[in-house]
Amino acid sequence: MRGCLRRLISVGTALALLLGLAGPLGGLAAAQEGAGRPYALVITVDGVINPVKDRYIGRAIEEAQGGGAELLVIKLDTPGGLLGSTRDIVERLLGSPVATAVYVSPAGARAGSAGTFITAAANFAVMAPGSNIGAATPVSSTGQDLDETLASKVENDAAALIRSIAQERGRNAELLEATVREAASYTAQEAVDGNVADFIAEDLDSLLAQLDGRTARTPGGPVTLETGGLATRDLDKNLLEALLEFLSDPNVSFLLLTIGGLGIVIELFSPGLIVPAVVGVICLILAFVALGNLPANWAGVALILLAVALAAAEVVVAGFGILGVGSVVCLALGGLLLFAQFGDTSPTLPPLSVNRWLIAGTAVAAAGSVLYLARQAVQSRRGRRADTTAAIIGETGAVIRTLAPRGAVRIANDTWTAVSGDGGPIEVGEPVRVVAVDGLVLTVTRQEPWEQDDLL
Repeated sequence: MRGCLRRLISVGTALALLLGLAGPLGGLAAAQEGAGRPYALVITVDGVINPVKDRYIGRAIEEAQGGGAELLVIKLDTPGGLLGSTRDIVERLLGSPVATAVYVSPAGARAGSAGTFITAAANFAVMAPGSNIGAATPVSSTGQDLDETLASKVENDAAALIRSIAQERGRNAELLEATVREAASYTAQEAVDGNVADFIAEDLDSLLAQLDGRTARTPGGPVTLETGGLATRDLDKNLLEALLEFLSDPNVSFLLLTIGGLGIVIELFSPGLIVPAVVGVICLILAFVALGNLPANWAGVALILLAVALAAAEVVVAGFGILGVGSVVCLALGGLLLFAQFGDTSPTLPPLSVNRWLIAGTAVAAAGSVLYLARQAVQSRRGRRADTTAAIIGETGAVIRTLAPRGAVRIANDTWTAVSGDGGPIEVGEPVRVVAVDGLVLTVTRQEPWEQDDLL
């Protein structure tokens, strides 16, 4: 049996290696076959601009330079993003040794807010029919206008950046600055007519045809492009970038925080299960990785973690529902505030928030889970004590809360409500003996010294 198992493991390992190597070997063969031939490297950037997009574009520039690409084409469709990541991408594009073209596509796509900076920073800004470029009015997380945003130092800094880009690339600085200060937006044709973009292209082939013979200014000097009929290669996100991109969704971040916390609570409630603890820790780590790529409000994070702590307290100490209600309230508030931004708000960042229906559904599920676990805990305690009441008469223990005449005693590592048999007070620490049981209330008497001697 062991021999068969070993053979199966060997075969499985061999197949895994073959499957794992098939992709890289195929890519290597394709690369060798096309080595020396000019090509355009194409990547697709969509969604919110964040550190993951910055990493992806940086890797694409390195790949284009190392592979001898004639041109890097960035197909862009974004509502905006983080100003810090936008600045980093702008620096990469302005310093790229390879000619770059940002193509706002497909039809109907937009280069909103942060996308305007990125598009303007490329050697060539190209629009698809029906696309648009510009900024939306910055709003708070509640959707309300920010009255003093236009006067903020963050916006002034962004306006200076867009003017610098315009001067470097020879674009219309006045119209580009209006996208920051006045939330101006332009259609594809308006952008071309106003020298915000270079031309309109129906598709990638049209883009390459129109770029043929144009000169791009790079840090290494001017480069005249020969892109007519140029072959293209796509560069997808690698596994790490795809994972980080998935985690950077506000809804995913919220779920990871919540699931991670619940995993820890379950492990505390049932020690030794291991799996909930492992899953909980992994989810919490991934949640904090995700929050590092998003403008998180740490007050929201604290509220969600407080909700977890209150849920654990409800289960452990049986708070009669008060702690459970507090847990659900904290969870809902934490979800609402998780990405709420106050004060100066980046003019390149679109509003981010956790889906309200997701918050409501999670809060209801959490309430049901806490109620179920708390009920199970109470029933478990009652059942355990009911089973032991017959055998507990005659057992000895110690007072942990003064009996005057009612208090609490510890018998065989369990805490019981108890009353003094003669009605007199019995102080904390004094030894007692159980003489009667009424439901879950013990009647105890003080142990006499000679009884303790007998026990010794």
